[in-house]
Amino acid sequence: MCRHLAYLGPVVELRRLLSEPEHSLVRQSWEPRRQRSGTVNADGFGIGWYAEDDPVPARYRRSGPVWSDLTFADLTRVVRSGAVLAAVRDSTLPGADGEAAAAPFSDGPWLFSHNGAIRGWPDAAAPLAAGLPPEELLRLAARTDSALVWALVLHRLRAGDDLGTALAEPVRELATAAPGSRLNLLVTDGVAIAATAWGDSLWYLADAGARRTVVASEPYDDDPRWREVPDRTLLTATRTRVELTPLKENSP
Repeated sequence: MCRHLAYLGPVVELRRLLSEPEHSLVRQSWEPRRQRSGTVNADGFGIGWYAEDDPVPARYRRSGPVWSDLTFADLTRVVRSGAVLAAVRDSTLPGADGEAAAAPFSDGPWLFSHNGAIRGWPDAAAPLAAGLPPEELLRLAARTDSALVWALVLHRLRAGDDLGTALAEPVRELATAAPGSRLNLLVTDGVAIAATAWGDSLWYLADAGARRTVVASEPYDDDPRWREVPDRTLLTATRTRVELTPLKENSP
């Protein structure tokens, strides 16, 4: 469920990433090619992007399908950025908080998306939620599993963890607490990207010569340079480098 994408590279019009490619994120909202759970991503969408010399990203989110939004085409035609995170949503539970539940979630310089679901939600995640400070629980963006995952990641980012550690540790904890969960996470600060493959597809396209990296749930075109990330792997990337690190569940 859900599809997402992060881009670092030369400044481009957003439509070149999100709607113009043959198998773009927009098309993936109704016709994903490699999605392992669910078939249509029509329960919301969002775009986050960074402007030059501004570390805090802007966002545009809506609760309905991206193909029905008349503003989307104009926005992606005129907005240009060298760092983007976007997602289309298939909700775990119907009617859960609308636009507030649509990725990307944000705080300060960070944008975040969760592709998947916590099995046994909400009971299975309750022990991890109890470990967060009460004020952080009260600031949850929505009453969804993705919002809680974001709170767990954000707690680590604020404590000083790097992007990769801030994703990897919550994935391990959630996989132990709720086996069978799908935990494909994606985060960027506009300079680097971190992502996990855990239960669903994840791919990347690296072009160091052009200083361009794309990380996505699935390829948006048929460029032969796309590479699939093995399941249970942490990906960390910049514009010129991609690293893959195997992830293991915590011991009981």
